[in-house]
Amino acid sequence: MADSSDLARPRRRPHPAAAPLALGALGLVGAVVVHLVDPNEPGHYPTCPWLAVTGTYCPGCGTTRALHALTHLDIVGAAQMNILLLAVLPFLAHAYVRWLHRAFRPSDEPPGQVSQFWAWLLLGAVLVFWVVRNLPFGVLLAPGGIPAPLLS
Repeated sequence: MADSSDLARPRRRPHPAAAPLALGALGLVGAVVVHLVDPNEPGHYPTCPWLAVTGTYCPGCGTTRALHALTHLDIVGAAQMNILLLAVLPFLAHAYVRWLHRAFRPSDEPPGQVSQFWAWLLLGAVLVFWVVRNLPFGVLLAPGGIPAPLLS
């Protein structure tokens, strides 16, 4: 049973860098798993639920195979699996480094906000990518250049 001294003691808060460091460690573990376990061999990873239900590719289809190619330094192979991932990775890396930097060097200034224009532009680009990669003329955007099962 807790006595009153335990309740009065303030809780110790984790260091501000705990979250970005934990996410980075989790990402490294994930990259090692994807590097060692080939997603091109069936049965190792779950099938995309969107693909299973609709027979069309979602914007994320091919991402695991693209990450596998990237961990083997095959940039062309990664681009063939999901070019959107390659386009977004530099921005994600920049945002992560800024988050980590702010965790170790706190500032009184609030973090910069993404303008609505860029948020809507990103959403629009993802939606256009999603639709075009499933159309016959956009087959080069499909994972591996293979048409969606519904359309073939």
